[in-house]
Amino acid sequence: MAQHQFQTEVNQLLHLIVHSLYSNREIFLRELVSNASDALDKLKYLTVSEETYKSITFDPRIDISFDKEAKTLTISDNGIGMNEQDLADSLGTIARSGTKAFLEKLSNDAKKDSNLIGQFGVGFYSAFMVADKIEVISRKAAEEPAWKWSSDGKDGYDIEPYGRNNQGTTVLLHLSEDGLEFANRWSIEDIIKRYSNHVAFPIYLTYDEKEWDDKGKEKGSKTKTEQINSGTALWRRAKSELKDEDYKEFYKSFNPRFSQDSEEPLFYIHTKAEGTLEYTTLFYVPKKAPFDLFHVDYKPGVKLYVKRVFITDDDKELMPTWLRFVLGVIDSEDLPLNVSREILQQNKILFNIKNASVKKLLSEFKALADRAAAGDEEAKEKWETFVSQFNRPLKEGLYQDFSNRDAIQELIRFKSSKVEGRTSFADYVSRMKEDQKHIYYITGGDEKTLKASPLLEAYTAKGIEVLIMDDEIDEIVIPSLHSYRQEKPEVDGKTESQSWDLKAVNRSGADEELGEKDDKARQQAAEKEIKPVIEKIKKALGDRVKDVKLSRRLHDSPSCIVADENDPTLQMAQLLKAMGQSEMTDTKPILEINGEHPIVSKLKETDDEEHITDIAGVLFDQALLVEGVKLKDPSDFVKKLNRLLSN
Repeated sequence: MAQHQFQTEVNQLLHLIVHSLYSNREIFLRELVSNASDALDKLKYLTVSEETYKSITFDPRIDISFDKEAKTLTISDNGIGMNEQDLADSLGTIARSGTKAFLEKLSNDAKKDSNLIGQFGVGFYSAFMVADKIEVISRKAAEEPAWKWSSDGKDGYDIEPYGRNNQGTTVLLHLSEDGLEFANRWSIEDIIKRYSNHVAFPIYLTYDEKEWDDKGKEKGSKTKTEQINSGTALWRRAKSELKDEDYKEFYKSFNPRFSQDSEEPLFYIHTKAEGTLEYTTLFYVPKKAPFDLFHVDYKPGVKLYVKRVFITDDDKELMPTWLRFVLGVIDSEDLPLNVSREILQQNKILFNIKNASVKKLLSEFKALADRAAAGDEEAKEKWETFVSQFNRPLKEGLYQDFSNRDAIQELIRFKSSKVEGRTSFADYVSRMKEDQKHIYYITGGDEKTLKASPLLEAYTAKGIEVLIMDDEIDEIVIPSLHSYRQEKPEVDGKTESQSWDLKAVNRSGADEELGEKDDKARQQAAEKEIKPVIEKIKKALGDRVKDVKLSRRLHDSPSCIVADENDPTLQMAQLLKAMGQSEMTDTKPILEINGEHPIVSKLKETDDEEHITDIAGVLFDQALLVEGVKLKDPSDFVKKLNRLLSN
């Protein structure tokens, strides 16, 4: 008998399960049945795709039985099975990135934390909530030896050879006193119907049914075995046969990656396509983003089936990365059963299904947005949740998916200098001033800083709305968009469109509309008058700036910084530097000054170079600070400021 110690993470997890996570113990059965279903899926695929397994007699099923006197509950399948190494890898470790961090962050709120079981691939261990000891007897398909894994969940685990005639896995739970409530027909049947009714393989329950004579006296008992689930893939059933609860229950057991959101989807989309291509899709959008949404090694949420045969659940080609929050099923009638992962990546059928699915999802998102805008309170609540969770990945689609860019740009939302909450491009356009030519936006660190930016002063004074883009990704995505195009209603059978260029107010060329139509001469006169001051500031700042200009944006503030049209903004430069592209970040900003501000006016009256250097330095550094940029030499800024205050 080989004795092993659990990984540290497993010990931590088991301690949490046994001592804390007791609020929803019945989910252990859902997890074990889900594991059995996966094992059957894997063997079913191999029996049609690989010669080694085609000779195996395979009648897939899951069997459950219990013995109240012996205090045991058994879940058995005839799926792919495990060998000695598989048992050690699967049941002795948690081979999942982020598990340790997950354990460290768990709170003491047991009810909340219990919903996280399964989220990191730890569903099997939930059985220790109801069992003092667990034995797993397994034999891998096409291999001879069978093995038994056993553990009390405290002192590690043992693996030893064991007898089993056929492939598959049996999980034997030695129930604790608290777990005995599940050793009865009604509890098991209820749990299976609520959580696992959709499982595409038959689940059989074996139990003893009492027999009675004519006088109502018990005369004995008879062992019965009957199927307790529907055994039909839910996505294959007609929508007319299904209730909202059916979809929700399927979601709960489908992918524990999303189990932290109270186990109900935000909404779902069920489609059956017939014609050139025949396929069925069932997609879910969760209420909360999955924990790994922004991880490079995120777990994809879509499973691929061919004629109900499971093919893969870890292929990132099934859905574009910007829709990685979607989970569900694609079931094709046209793909070959032995399709390989390499073929999948270049398969034209799957490419067409993927494209059609993306368009369907986008149309459903748009329909929800339209219902919300029309005043549907339920739709409004769902839409606000959707935007709060998935606005950022949708923005990635603007950059990654050019063919669907027009549809995506109608969905993304931004904060605004004029309205509360989030707004769309379309809503912005509807509020534009009659003679306004561009859509204005500002990018940077956070909403509060951006709304207080001196760059907005003149726009606010003229009633021009500015979109507040405080998401890091905006720096990359929005400049690539260039413009927003809006389709106009059909006139005489023709569809017209109008477009507006997007202008960043923190760039030098965005202030064209700020000047009055008749103030060209006045601006030239002001520039001529301020030119000596500009020359003094340029000399004082040297190569810290690309240029110094008189600003049309400023009303109250003395200075601001902007980027040249063809240069990255300071925020973009910082982002590139964080990404290791330091050679691309050596760009200098343009300093704009308010010629009417008292601080600037002082420079007209002095030729004291030290005083000019102090004022110029403070004008530049405070403009950087307002934009959320860290100063290279804060102590020098403080010295200059102190000298000015003491004069």
